[in-house]
Amino acid sequence: MSRVAGQIDTRKSEAILDAASDLFAEKGAAATMDEIARRAGVSKQTLYNRFGTKLDIARALAARRSDAITAPLRAVSDPETVLTALAVALLEKVCHGQNGASLRGVALMSPEAPDLAEAIYDSGPGESLRRLSAWLGEQNRRGLLLVPDPDHAAEMFSGMALGHGHLRALLGIDHPGADRIAERARETARRFIRAFAVD
Repeated sequence: MSRVAGQIDTRKSEAILDAASDLFAEKGAAATMDEIARRAGVSKQTLYNRFGTKLDIARALAARRSDAITAPLRAVSDPETVLTALAVALLEKVCHGQNGASLRGVALMSPEAPDLAEAIYDSGPGESLRRLSAWLGEQNRRGLLLVPDPDHAAEMFSGMALGHGHLRALLGIDHPGADRIAERARETARRFIRAFAVD
């Protein structure tokens, strides 16, 4: 079935992002647009029609990860359930599996491409923190939690959930307790809620 004129084939966009993620992990900022197009199996024209620069690709990659990590914040549920699911997402998508390669790729490109690193942070972790802060602010307004500084609390929760996991992933060191993600996530959520409980 042919596409309607102007319709974007999302599979090609995903293939481009997957290829770019792999190449950034392997080569950092030295990865070229030509290499990304080849690895994705698309023409350079297709690549440039969707993403004009590596900066655009980096932003899209970071936004895709942020969307996946913060998906629990869109659920209608009690704070403990939402925060537990968020902690699981953080641990799975940042600390485990092949995710360390992505972190190493960003670290590799940071000194030589600070604008790229800043774009990745702003569209990814920075956006995730903004979303969590907004969600915490809403819990405060609804009287479910007492969170006078949602921005600070959002960073605190992320730190509690990740611990040193992101550093281990960055350094390629196995994360202990990969089989205990759910348990660790529940404990993080419970302790955080206890700290911000309404008296």
